[in-house]
Amino acid sequence: MKILFAASEAAPFIKTGGLADVAGSLPAALAKAGHEVKVILPLYEGIGPAWRDKMTFLKYFYVNLAWRTPYCGVFELEHDGVTYWFVDNEYYFRRSQVYGHYDDGERFGFFSRAVLEVPCQLDWSPEIIHCNDWQTALVPIYLLEERWRHPQLQNAKTVFTIHNIEYQGRYGKQTIQDLFGLNQGYFSPELLEFHDDVNLMKGAILASDWVTTVSPTYANELGYSFYGHGLEGVVNQCRGKFSGILNGIDVDLYDPSKDPNLPKNYSVRSMAGKKVCKAALQQRVGLNEDPDVPIVACVSRLVSHKGFDLVNAVLHDIMRMNLQMVVLGTGDWAFEESFRQAAGHYPGRFSAQIMYSAQLSDLIYAGADLFLMPSIAEPCGLSQMIAMRYGTLPVVRETGGLKDSVIPYNYVTGEGTGFSFADVNAHDMLHVLESAVGLYYDYSKEFKKLQKNAMTADFSWDASAKAYEEIYQRLTG
Repeated sequence: MKILFAASEAAPFIKTGGLADVAGSLPAALAKAGHEVKVILPLYEGIGPAWRDKMTFLKYFYVNLAWRTPYCGVFELEHDGVTYWFVDNEYYFRRSQVYGHYDDGERFGFFSRAVLEVPCQLDWSPEIIHCNDWQTALVPIYLLEERWRHPQLQNAKTVFTIHNIEYQGRYGKQTIQDLFGLNQGYFSPELLEFHDDVNLMKGAILASDWVTTVSPTYANELGYSFYGHGLEGVVNQCRGKFSGILNGIDVDLYDPSKDPNLPKNYSVRSMAGKKVCKAALQQRVGLNEDPDVPIVACVSRLVSHKGFDLVNAVLHDIMRMNLQMVVLGTGDWAFEESFRQAAGHYPGRFSAQIMYSAQLSDLIYAGADLFLMPSIAEPCGLSQMIAMRYGTLPVVRETGGLKDSVIPYNYVTGEGTGFSFADVNAHDMLHVLESAVGLYYDYSKEFKKLQKNAMTADFSWDASAKAYEEIYQRLTG
């Protein structure tokens, strides 16, 4: 099957979030299954010379975007059995930041046009065009007309994946023609109109042949106003073509037996290296070097929807337990300052690392004992899977992918891979964390069994790729 995977970022070339991990891993898993997969993404300034030197220039042409005809160059690179096409336009993509510009609508409108134009220019006929988030939401909408203009697109079916419904691509109604080059008829409640604005994600949900999101629980949650951010009605309208597939992780990249960032590697068969990592973590972040005290870790953006209001509400109660805590991340000033103050209030027991560091995050995953992730909403989440891979037990709220990936500890049967609570309630979180710490101290044998359960859980992309493959086959017959 010929699959074109369109994304605004892809690891290892450019990454700001979980979408890049998906775009870097899912296509490779599909290619491994025998499909012809091509990934198309913008050629950003942040894609460095180490990658650019390996690229081959294919051709250039001009794209029609309303009254504009911007230049579009195409570069190609082979990586992990996948062909990557990089769309070049320095006016749109030679910028220090990937997102957050005043003209993001125009930038990704151009990219969406290029997604459909590039395979036509290269005479390649995709059977599936898999689009991701609002940055590529215009692709299935443009395809409604473009498939009749280009023979290469006539049989293409579209799949649209929602990675986070909060970011929908909303613009004023005047953009429909002038910015996106669409007929005014597209501005209707049946497609793009949304509270007198243009909503690109709404249009993609309605125009696509199939819609997925990144976990089964999140797929169900999107039908409720608490999670749907206004699009719950559209989601429910499209239930017949809507499903949730849990993301995987790169199990070779996140492997404690191979991770070069660790002072000593370890595996489920030999856990001695985890103690070395714990000591190294305590030394690295300024915690007291004590092998017997549990370390609770957070690696996250420090924002409300990640549950840090809950953490702040009971932070002193948490620190009354005999534990240490380390927080790595940046975000809202109020949370950053709260954790800085906690570090001053509990020297040697609380460490606030207000930064981004991939190397330190690996050491935290390996050296900690418990991983706190009390998100208010979490479409999928990768951190809890990575933590389990490293034998660090997650304490999560039962939402989205957290509910789908963490099996709560059963005190009767001993089954489970972590700990969880259901309500958005700080004291429920505190109670579960107390239970986890109690298990660490009083039932170390059961705690270690839980660690092994977590480390052997299968979070590879194989199962996810098979689920997408089934959708593709259903659409193409």
